[in-house]
Amino acid sequence: MDIARRLRELREDKEMSQGDIEKKTGLFRCCISRVENGHTVPAIENLEKMVRDLDVPLHGLFYEGTNAVEKVEEEDDWHDWATSRPGSGQFRKLRQALARISAADRKMLMFMAEKIVTGRSKE
Repeated sequence: MDIARRLRELREDKEMSQGDIEKKTGLFRCCISRVENGHTVPAIENLEKMVRDLDVPLHGLFYEGTNAVEKVEEEDDWHDWATSRPGSGQFRKLRQALARISAADRKMLMFMAEKIVTGRSKE
């Protein structure tokens, strides 16, 4: 799964420009472009801002197809998803840890996560 490609697809499906995302999130357009072109891996907080403005849940980035992405009905859904579910304490700790690691480490972590999810290994 290519998160950069998926973000661009979701944005284009909503007929939004990178400038529209910039206005809503406060993230610079050049940052959005670098993420969409795969030049950088965004911090989880920035990723959450981007998908929130695209009206998709964060997990919607990891699924292909139009039926996999559920529309977020209320802003509270995001808060509830991250704070009221079992394991929300671990999720909070993960977010804090991801915010502190370098971009290179974040990229390596995403690479490993993709390999775990797809079940493929390079041997």
